[in-house]
Amino acid sequence: MSPIRPQAPEPLAGGILLRFSHPEPAKALRPQPKILPVFLPFAGCPQRCVFCNQPAQTGALPEPLAVIYARLEAHLCTTAQHIAQELAFYGGTFTALPEPWPQRFLELAARHAATGRITRVRCSTRPDAIDAPLLAKMRAGGLSLVELGVQSFDDAALAQSLRGYDGAAARAACLLVRQAGLGLGIQLLPGLPGQSAAAFRADIAQAAALKPELTRLYPCLVLEDTPLAGLWRGGGYAPWDLEATVDELAQALLDLWAAGVPAARIGLAEQEGLGVLAGPRHPALGQLARSRALLVFVRAKAAQLGQQARTLRVPRRMQGEVLGHKNALAGKYSALGLAVRLWDEPDLALCAF
Repeated sequence: MSPIRPQAPEPLAGGILLRFSHPEPAKALRPQPKILPVFLPFAGCPQRCVFCNQPAQTGALPEPLAVIYARLEAHLCTTAQHIAQELAFYGGTFTALPEPWPQRFLELAARHAATGRITRVRCSTRPDAIDAPLLAKMRAGGLSLVELGVQSFDDAALAQSLRGYDGAAARAACLLVRQAGLGLGIQLLPGLPGQSAAAFRADIAQAAALKPELTRLYPCLVLEDTPLAGLWRGGGYAPWDLEATVDELAQALLDLWAAGVPAARIGLAEQEGLGVLAGPRHPALGQLARSRALLVFVRAKAAQLGQQARTLRVPRRMQGEVLGHKNALAGKYSALGLAVRLWDEPDLALCAF
């Protein structure tokens, strides 16, 4: 018996064989709120992880919390009431700040939420720095979203990175945040010491299953003035190369998008003095990953057809994302037999001509 072959679709108007939307969740494509970031480098952190250099990563030096509070208060008092912002505490372990600072910061945010200047409050913290009573208290104080620096769910990677908790604790922390009625964000660091590509794929599968509001993917870099730098210099750590990292990130995006989970950021921001010694660094890493993911997605769509598509119609606003950084993927689409053409429709389309 001969195998059943897919029936070639009849071309629609304009020769369209298949019309489809971008695979990213629609909620990620909506206008995002303006973020007011407040950096708390190392504040509340119980120890320093092997990969971490917060001043270089955030561009902010450690300061007394009273100084940070006063600066934030002054900024909020001079901000026009019609400028609504989401307040975000990054760079430290917010839930482990010494008392009374977490509550003081939340009370300050609540006062300005009453004026309309602050619409929401989020913080970043560690999986082992939360419990149910603490989350309930902070939610009552106005906290809306908790971004957990999970980094990985893989026990070996967590142990070699000196995180101080295991994968089970990381998963339990994510569930605690959800059970507290708070938004959940998950931060992952592919390429940690002891982490294989397969382990990262398992991390993505677990993160997708937890249905967070957002994820952040920060491929592990060797930064100056970190324990990881010494390990790398001694030959004890080999970072992932850029090409393999982009491939892994592209597949991660497709898996997250399929689960309805957006990636809010890919890669560290290019701060002056970041001091990267090695690792998959690129100023347009997010674009590289997103465009590679879209290429894989389009290739799969084309394979579903019972005939060769000749043209890929692309919304004008997606030109850079489809063709990639400096049009690097133009040849890949040519190899698929596809000519990329722009149009004013919102979707992509594979066409017979």
